[in-house]
Amino acid sequence: MLLAAGITLVGAIGLLRFENFYQRVHAPTLGASLGTIAMALASLIFFSVLQTRPVVHEVLLFVFVTLTTPVTLMLLARSALYRDRAEGESDVPPAGDGR
Repeated sequence: MLLAAGITLVGAIGLLRFENFYQRVHAPTLGASLGTIAMALASLIFFSVLQTRPVVHEVLLFVFVTLTTPVTLMLLARSALYRDRAEGESDVPPAGDGR
């Protein structure tokens, strides 16, 4: 539980420390993913030992967070990149594919 809280805290601090959107989007996403994975693992172990049977709710939580967080990051970053390039912003990352 403390590991999960620490990872999530590092992600939140990264959100505050980075300068622009493209840098800020990575830290909380990693913090949320890794923090949730650690929290689900701690919960799985605790409640499996407490109830003397496997608890699978945390496995579902792990799967959904692992699948949805990176997809959300990608969609947010692509929409921001499209908007910034359309508006002609100067601090947009390069295209990388020759555009």
